[in-house]
Formats: sequence, structure tokens, C-alpha cells
Amino acid sequence: MAYKSLLFLALIAVTAALDVFDNSTEVIGKRSIPNGEGTNNGYFYSVYSDTTVTGTYTNGPGGEYTLTWGGSGDVVVGKGWNPGGPMLSTLDCTSLTTDTDLYFFHRSVEYSGTYSPNGNSYLSVYGWMTSPLVEYYITDSFGDYNPSTGGTHLGTCTSDGGVYDIYTQTRTNAPSIQGTATFQQYWSIRQTHRVGGTVTTGNHYSCWESVGLPLGTFNYMILATEGYSSSGTSTITVGEGTGTGSSAPSGPSSTTTTPPTAPTGGTVAQWGQCGGIGYSGPTTCASPYTCTVANAYYSQCL
Repeated sequence: MAYKSLLFLALIAVTAALDVFDNSTEVIGKRSIPNGEGTNNGYFYSVYSDTTVTGTYTNGPGGEYTLTWGGSGDVVVGKGWNPGGPMLSTLDCTSLTTDTDLYFFHRSVEYSGTYSPNGNSYLSVYGWMTSPLVEYYITDSFGDYNPSTGGTHLGTCTSDGGVYDIYTQTRTNAPSIQGTATFQQYWSIRQTHRVGGTVTTGNHYSCWESVGLPLGTFNYMILATEGYSSSGTSTITVGEGTGTGSSAPSGPSSTTTTPPTAPTGGTVAQWGQCGGIGYSGPTTCASPYTCTVANAYYSQCL
């Protein structure tokens, strides 16, 4: 397989098509090939194709990319950030006096565009974590194959005007960003499809933790278009929104969780901040939640 420039990629044919779609783990694991990723207009991008995929990939201005694809193989492309996941930001730049004015920030992804699959495909915020090694998807739309097939349903997460079903499954001796390994996949799959809007990633991270899925150290994250033995076109523009870790998720709704309750007696409700540099509020979480450190600037009741 070969890759061309940042501005244009011809996806070429190789042999041995996969017989069964495997939620793209095979594809994802191979994206660490150096000439399959890079930066363009300030964004990280990743491109992978295999077997008999044909088509073109083009990096556009800013966070835009365009993909056309066909054939019987697998293709995954996208633009985003490396690393993805949480980051530090500032609450009010005009009032900063010390480093303690920094606070913890979950990157909120905003995107728009068109997505027209014919067959097996999906559109997701996609990324990796390490320690533990995790491959994750926040899927807003898909074609005629539901990527949750074969997964274990753990509950739901309400975020950004929609309800997402949470699934997990184990990949055994599968390719990953750390080579062949056994690892978990985390999925949030939107019940009502959409193309465009805001994905507040911190809500999904909190929902995953609340149903027992631990988080690790964040690696890259992209807004990915994926197609397997299908055809279609996708033109997506990705950008960064304004979601913060201090905002409580609008979920999850799950048999394994309870709704947030108001702080009483100096305690902090689920999802609330309970510690961190510069924080001066209560530090005891309402039962049964515990104060969990996200980083030096933010701890949250989970």
C-alpha cells in the first residue's frame, strides 16, 4: 500500500479482502504508518485504505477534507487532533493572574458537511487511549450496518440533543497503535442519525466511566469517515467547540447510574467539581460517588 501527499491521496488496490467486517480494528491498527498521517492547516489527519478500495482523499482549507470511495476494501480518513481528549484552557483570559486560573477542559468537537454512504459506512469522532489501551467511537451516523453488532450494551448517554447507546467489546490479538494486542472498544452510537453539530466529548467520557469503563491517556482523535465494501462521498469540516469539563453531562441514562442530586451539607453532587489547583469549594462527594482526579486542575465526583 502507498500514500501520496497531504493534499491528495489515491487509494490503491491490494489483495485479500476481509470476509467479515470487524468494526475496523484491522484498519485502525495500521494507521500508525508514518506516511498515512500528518498535519494540514493546523489539524492532525489520518488516512488508511486496504484491499480493493478505490477513490480519492483531499485535504481542504482549515479542518475540511473530502473523500470519495468505492470497491470491496476498507477505508478510514479524518481530521482532528493529536493528542485528542481533554486539555487545559482558560476561564477568562482578561482576569488571569496566576497559573491556578487554568481549569480542566474537555475538547468539544464541532463539525458540518455532507455524508452520503451507499452500504456499510459510519461517521464518528474516533480515537485511542493508552494505559489502558482503548479504541473508541462516538458515532453520529452510519449506513446499512450497525457497528454495535456483537457488542455488550451498557446503558445510554444523553448529550448534545440526542441519546447515544453505550456498547463495549473486547478485541483479542488485534492490531492497535501499540501493535498486536488485546484491548477494549468503547462505543457511543447516536439513536437518531445526524451529520453536523457539536459532540461534547467530556459527556461521553463521563458516561463511559459511570458504567464501569475506565479512561486512559488520550492519543489522537479525528472526525472520521469510514467505509467497508461500499461506496460514497463525504465532505466534512471539523473544528473545536467550547465544551468544558465543569459542565455536567446531560446523562447518562442507564440502569447502572442514578440522576444527579443537589449538594447538601457541603457535599458535591455527581459530575460536580470536588478538587484541583485553585478550587475552594467542598471536596466531599455525595454518596455513592468519589472524588476522582482528572489532572492537577480538576477533580470530579464520579
